[in-house]
Amino acid sequence: MPATNTAQAAPSTWYRQPIVWLGAMLFLASLAGCVWMIVLGARHADEPVDAPHAVFGVPSSSHNSHKPPATP
Repeated sequence: MPATNTAQAAPSTWYRQPIVWLGAMLFLASLAGCVWMIVLGARHADEPVDAPHAVFGVPSSSHNSHKPPATP
């Protein structure tokens, strides 16, 4: 029965691989970027676009049945 050498097995463990840590850091950075974009989107409201027609097929005004109140 051959003896196992723990000194050779230790460097091959997953937490000693630099590519795993690089991948984890990239994942966490992209996750933090997504959260940051959501926070920025919640803080700043969209301003209405003054376009007379649909821009790329998206209408520039809402399509609801309520009319704005008449001003005297």
